[in-house]
Amino acid sequence: MAKLTNNERSPYTDTITLNAADLIAIGNGGTKIIGSIPAGGAVELVAVINTIDIVGSSTLSIGVGTTLATPVEFISALDVDAMTVGLPTFNTGTSMVQVAGTTTVLAGVRPAAAVSAATPIYIKVTDAAIASITAGQIVIGMRILDLTQFAE
Repeated sequence: MAKLTNNERSPYTDTITLNAADLIAIGNGGTKIIGSIPAGGAVELVAVINTIDIVGSSTLSIGVGTTLATPVEFISALDVDAMTVGLPTFNTGTSMVQVAGTTTVLAGVRPAAAVSAATPIYIKVTDAAIASITAGQIVIGMRILDLTQFAE
């Protein structure tokens, strides 16, 4: 997982690129730590983009979040192989989407998953035919807030 420097941010603080071999290594039902929310931090943005078309599967789904068994807080059940290459998906998880009737967020954003202790961010891969994937690549970008970095 890459930690970006200030002059590289656009607007992500953390990114991870997973190719076909990486997805196969995670395995069907497997999880992998792809980031960490620092103590006193929160997540403001999570996006996934398919940069190289997934070949060999029609059932590849991912979730991204903080719950090891079912990480869906930031990205929930995203059908990756059905994504249009180059078209990103943003903030579809249970902590990012507001309930019907309360969809207005004043001032533009509302960070999710505020934590008082460092908390891992997981990806979960679901695909019964994961070993059949022969090509593909996804990039996950996250904007993770860390106010404690300014504490004296």
